[in-house]
Amino acid sequence: MQNVAILGATGSIGKSTLGVLELYPDKFRLYAVTAHSRVKELAEIAKRFNVSLAVTSDPSKLEALKEALAAIGCNARAEAGAEAVARLAASPEVDIVVGAIVGAAGIVSTFRAAEAGKKLLLANKESVVCGGKLLMDTVKRCGATLMPVDSEHNAIFQCLVGETERSREKARIILTASGGPFRTRKDLSDVAIEEATHHPNWSMGRKITVDSATLMNKGLEVIEARWLFDFPPERIDVVVHPQSIIHSMVEYEDGVVIAQMGAPDMKNTIAYSLAYPDRFTAGVTPLKFSQIKTLTFEDPDLNRFPQLGYAYEALKMGGSASIVLNAANEIGVEAFLEGRIGFTDIAVLCRSMMYGFQPPAPTTLEEILETDRQARELARAWADGYSEHRRDKN
Repeated sequence: MQNVAILGATGSIGKSTLGVLELYPDKFRLYAVTAHSRVKELAEIAKRFNVSLAVTSDPSKLEALKEALAAIGCNARAEAGAEAVARLAASPEVDIVVGAIVGAAGIVSTFRAAEAGKKLLLANKESVVCGGKLLMDTVKRCGATLMPVDSEHNAIFQCLVGETERSREKARIILTASGGPFRTRKDLSDVAIEEATHHPNWSMGRKITVDSATLMNKGLEVIEARWLFDFPPERIDVVVHPQSIIHSMVEYEDGVVIAQMGAPDMKNTIAYSLAYPDRFTAGVTPLKFSQIKTLTFEDPDLNRFPQLGYAYEALKMGGSASIVLNAANEIGVEAFLEGRIGFTDIAVLCRSMMYGFQPPAPTTLEEILETDRQARELARAWADGYSEHRRDKN
């Protein structure tokens, strides 16, 4: 029996993890759950799984969480604050940490879990994008196990299992992208919020769905792949695959391509990560090949979706470019969802920040967080000024 903590239990990855854990009560016990502000939903999860600890990262929600737990007769202990989440990630009571917090808010807990030598199921892209080599060195030094939960990186992990260092030296990673909701749309200048938050294949949170629509999600995955698998960016390609059946591929020196395929359901990658090096079912309906009529592929359009190209540029620039790009994107998406800037303005903000703010490469977690803070402050100022300019024009 292994104790599991889900950081971000009320999000899409958190909910999928709950669905898998319910299938294996003899293998895993849900010890603790966290959320930011959805305390009523968090309390209901705590009651349903009889957890020992429920944490809200928002200190102002502590009393509300306690009241929600008491109202349904749940005896879980309640804590609050970012530091409480970080403590949980390193808790000796926990064997497996599921890092499903969205955005840079998940970076500290990822590092704490790595430092504590946990088995870390990581769905938080920003931890790898911003942490880079520093995070991977921490994982190795502290004996942690990092399992990527994103379908693409989980697929690559599976395609590389058993390969020698020699066979990896000339291999190429091929990340697949659905293309998002605007794959065939020529004019993106008038994209509405409702359109950008609806994905054709996957059920995800609003921020990640917008990232998929801009292909920034795939850009972040390029940066992730560079660090997770120690592949240089020139050996990482992206191909648009609208059916989302092949989750990613690895091409080897002899021209053989190994692809991982499956239904587009995150429960599969979560189950694989929990069970590794074994496998067990996630309760997902297997593919029926006789029903798959076509598998198509095309190159991404970097003119309409420049943020994918920015990710490669950030890796080439080095320093803190990836941290700045990620921070600018988060602020840009936030401003778009608030109706303050347009869809294509997110890319304008990202490029402006990446070339306008170039701090040196961080050497500590604290420096990562400080660079992220400064980048967000500058990006917010940019978004505020741009929003005001738009209002004046109208």
